[in-house]
Amino acid sequence: MRMETPRTPPTLMHDLARGWRGKCPACGTGSLFTKYLKVAPTCRVCGEDLHHHRADDFPAYIVILLLGHILVPLVIEVELNFSPPMWVHLVLWFPLTVLLTLLLLPRVKGTIVALQWRMGMHGFAAAKKRRLASAP
Repeated sequence: MRMETPRTPPTLMHDLARGWRGKCPACGTGSLFTKYLKVAPTCRVCGEDLHHHRADDFPAYIVILLLGHILVPLVIEVELNFSPPMWVHLVLWFPLTVLLTLLLLPRVKGTIVALQWRMGMHGFAAAKKRRLASAP
């Protein structure tokens, strides 16, 4: 006979990690996206409504902020230490910027949707009430 242990509710970081991985913030199993950046209207696994999100342009702003703080110091450091020709900068930094942007954008958007879900923002208030009611 297997003993059931009481489940503790997921923490904020746990919910944000689900969003980072592109998983439903409610169950952690279903996919958050139907396409690259298109949030699914509902989770196919648990049925949680996800269409309430209002991420809009915020993920792009966060990615720009992150990459600006990461890449600009690197560009300056390379320029000061090695002074490569401009074509080297172009060949080095343009593909890196595009690649990092494409990798970060869905992860940041998933995290923002998970944060909105967790805090009960926009139409997620009912989900927050259900989650709080089921907590031990």
